[in-house]
Amino acid sequence: MNPYAMLEVARQRSAERHEAARKANLVKELRKALRQRDREDALVLVQVPDYVDGTFRRPEDEASAEHVGAGR
Repeated sequence: MNPYAMLEVARQRSAERHEAARKANLVKELRKALRQRDREDALVLVQVPDYVDGTFRRPEDEASAEHVGAGR
């Protein structure tokens, strides 16, 4: 085979490998971004009511933080 033709075939194969590696890297980055987004969505905390009636205790409510006994 002609040396110049062999060189051109080698360049073409190399370019194809580089393109395949670039596409694989893009897929990896996309999967990584999707996993990160899923983790952030999973960390969303829902406030749970402090009391049975569904009310919430605010930090400035010191009186509601104290336990009031039923007996005297």
